[in-house]
Amino acid sequence: MPTKTAKANASKTKAASKPNNALQKPVQLSKELAAIVGDGAMPRTEVTKKVWAYIKAHDLQNPENKREIKADGKLREVFGQDKVTMFEMNSHLNRHMK
Repeated sequence: MPTKTAKANASKTKAASKPNNALQKPVQLSKELAAIVGDGAMPRTEVTKKVWAYIKAHDLQNPENKREIKADGKLREVFGQDKVTMFEMNSHLNRHMK
């Protein structure tokens, strides 16, 4: 029969391995962002993956500085400027998710 300590440790392990539900919660997208990643609600992580897939498919990374993203017409509507760094990208995306 397990001791109280063993049960407590098992419950702590379960709690520690829980995924962050805030990141997996589906969010509503603006029409500008939906034009890039598709319609419908999806988790923020999925939005980021699809935006990166779009960037790579359209060769929008600056070849001299891979951290810089050159915006085409669709991304310009989301970013609000011609180029952003990969570190700034999520703050621009967040404005288009509710």
